[in-house]
Amino acid sequence: MRRMSSERIPEGVGRTAIGVARVRALESARPDRLFDDPYAAAFVAASGAATRERTGEPSPGLRDMVRHLTIRTRFFDDHLLDAARSGCTQVVLPGAGLDTRAFRLDWPPGTRFFELDTAPVLAFKERVLADLGAVPAGPRATLAVDLREDWADELTGAGFDPELPGAWLLEGLLVYLESAEVATLLDTVTGLAAPGSRLALTHGRGRSEHPDRIPAAPESDPGLAAVYELWRGGLAEDPVAWLDRHGWQAERHDRAELAREYGRGADYLTPQRSFVTARR
Repeated sequence: MRRMSSERIPEGVGRTAIGVARVRALESARPDRLFDDPYAAAFVAASGAATRERTGEPSPGLRDMVRHLTIRTRFFDDHLLDAARSGCTQVVLPGAGLDTRAFRLDWPPGTRFFELDTAPVLAFKERVLADLGAVPAGPRATLAVDLREDWADELTGAGFDPELPGAWLLEGLLVYLESAEVATLLDTVTGLAAPGSRLALTHGRGRSEHPDRIPAAPESDPGLAAVYELWRGGLAEDPVAWLDRHGWQAERHDRAELAREYGRGADYLTPQRSFVTARR
């Protein structure tokens, strides 16, 4: 048996990936699961987070976050697979974190994967996947970059072809960036996205829109408060309007409606947030 890596993922934004992995592991263990991530529990165990389980009833904020991440994962699973089957043979994940879609989904032949994140997060991820003997569904490049800087050359140097359509996913990323940084990131994606490309993203409200408050009561859940402290607000304007103005055709997808479609019930999530997808 391989020895599971004991290296820890860094604190800060990278550490939030462990929380997402925990949610995916819990959902994968359900008999009525909406997706199956067989690697998520290994990330949690390797991080040491498994020894710090919560006790008692979760706070309303934590419960909503778990449900949000569950619906988000399933929706973007479906979106990326549909994009790949429609001819987007290049899948690009800026801020990939501990995403394992390259390993766990049924991709069409010829799909290539490009995952971008910080060097420590990618190093942790690769160690755990190597310990598990995980094999991706197609060629996969991991790029250690700072998404606040210029990374286009690194991506094309790794084999990404800007003349071919790609599927781009900005999942749980933009809220950790300032508005100007998000605009620069989206400009880079737009410049690399050939006609026929797809884009999906999450857009949350953070400090740039409400600088005088954190979007949840920190005393009710200190763990979530630590996450909110990392938020920088994301794009300060409507992302659909921004994308439409820059050559995309964008639309919103209400998360509460998606939860009902997935069989989780009318009260599983409130209709306060949505996901955004766009076509080039």
